[in-house]
Amino acid sequence: MLIILFISMIFFIISNIFMMISMMISKKSIMDREKCSPFECGFDPKSLPRIPFSLHFFLITVIFLIFDVEIALIFPIIKTFNLTNLIIWFKTSTFFIIMLLLGLYHEWNQNMLNWSY
Repeated sequence: MLIILFISMIFFIISNIFMMISMMISKKSIMDREKCSPFECGFDPKSLPRIPFSLHFFLITVIFLIFDVEIALIFPIIKTFNLTNLIIWFKTSTFFIIMLLLGLYHEWNQNMLNWSY
């Protein structure tokens, strides 16, 4: 029993010595400028964080996404041509295409499709 107590105390002392050595070796310097500054993928973090963003490019992106979703909605209409009644299919697809054209006309009327203002 005494041997087990002695071995466990030796392991306890050795593990504490290793933890103290690792804490002394891994001490970080607080004054290092590179380690204190945030990492921003090569950009200087001390400069102005926000650059002017053109709202026009954002609107073009939104319009592209809208037309992309519209194309994804047109594909099932084409696929169901042989499976449904021709009159109902024609009314539904015509209504959908007219809504798309009205949206395009509205965007054109608001000068959202022009590259220069």
